[in-house]
Amino acid sequence: MPSELWRSVDDYFSRLLLDPDPVLDSALEANRAGALPSIDVSPQQGKLLHLLACSIGACRILEVGTLGGYSTIWLARALPPDGRLITCEIDRHRAEVATSNIAMAGLADIVDLRVGAADQTLSTLDAAVDGPFDLTFIDADKGSGTEYFEHALRLSRPGSLIIVDNVVRGGRVVDAATTEPTAVGSRRLAEAVAREKRVSATVIQTVGAKGYDGFLLARVE
Repeated sequence: MPSELWRSVDDYFSRLLLDPDPVLDSALEANRAGALPSIDVSPQQGKLLHLLACSIGACRILEVGTLGGYSTIWLARALPPDGRLITCEIDRHRAEVATSNIAMAGLADIVDLRVGAADQTLSTLDAAVDGPFDLTFIDADKGSGTEYFEHALRLSRPGSLIIVDNVVRGGRVVDAATTEPTAVGSRRLAEAVAREKRVSATVIQTVGAKGYDGFLLARVE
């Protein structure tokens, strides 16, 4: 019952607060047609990313984990005409679907999709040339979250936001006995952020259409 209720509440607020959006709907349909896993952010979460980017006047955004470009579209729409979003995707097929979705959304000139292992792509980025990034959204391999966060911090400026999705893992993050790589990776990330004096951070637990999870939000000091 809780998961059904969570989904119903998400649907209720989506109908009230989110305008019909054929472009985003088409992107999700293209993802399904391309047999991509259904792990995109929810519409409400996408709107949150958009609002956060708008609220800080983001001009440069970094995304780690493109999938089919659904969250990419939400974020890129918050950018000014001369803004730029760099997004990293390891899987070539997913990148092809995302490229098509991003072009359909009219954002091809703003979004720079880079295919390859994220740690390698991030290592090539230079804050002075490619950034600094005003907002980074990390939604990729959970076992490497700490390394992605460290790259994001290097590429940020004071006042930048770093958001890491799926850090609660259905509550498994607090199970000290678990050996599940995603939960272990989330705990390692949280402990690294706790030691990092250059950021102020919190974690918000979430329930909804995507189940029980949560995200980490850090502001670079």
